[in-house]
Amino acid sequence: MSATSAFSFRLAGTFILLSLFASTAVSPAAAQATTSKMKGMQLSNDEPIQIESDKLEIKDAESKAMFDGNVKVVQGTTTLQAGKMVVFYKKGGGSISGGNAEIDRIEVTHKVFLQSGTQQATADTGEFNMTAQTLVLKGKQVVLSEGKNVFSGCQLNVQMDTGEAQLEACGGRVQIQLDPKSQKTN
Repeated sequence: MSATSAFSFRLAGTFILLSLFASTAVSPAAAQATTSKMKGMQLSNDEPIQIESDKLEIKDAESKAMFDGNVKVVQGTTTLQAGKMVVFYKKGGGSISGGNAEIDRIEVTHKVFLQSGTQQATADTGEFNMTAQTLVLKGKQVVLSEGKNVFSGCQLNVQMDTGEAQLEACGGRVQIQLDPKSQKTN
């Protein structure tokens, strides 16, 4: 059995804005994979980004910056938290210390948490590939929620340029819990 739902994600600037929207136009179901169109995925550079961590190490020769320990990234109303975040820059794409380096990808590990307003996602790891325009969240249990609407699996794959998304179960079943009170009325 499969179910279709709507999620929306936004990748803001060089870091992450995640917004989840679960439409209750489908009935609760469990499946091995759930595929959906993701509306609202866009790049935005219009809000400042604040990053905090216990440690920052910049390796110019390797074109990367490593944030370690209690990493917190805030942009607007969106927050990303993780134990570790590594930002990989394109060679020749600007300067890390100048703040204008072009990002290739971002890897986050150790209890990844994304929140935008009332919407949340949790995973063990995540990779945001700016070149391929993909987002992958992985873990023993990847959970997407807004209010009482909850989607869980073990891997979420998002093609950011098209909005196509797939939540995988990795041997088990995708689980969806929808609150009928959140359903849109016409």
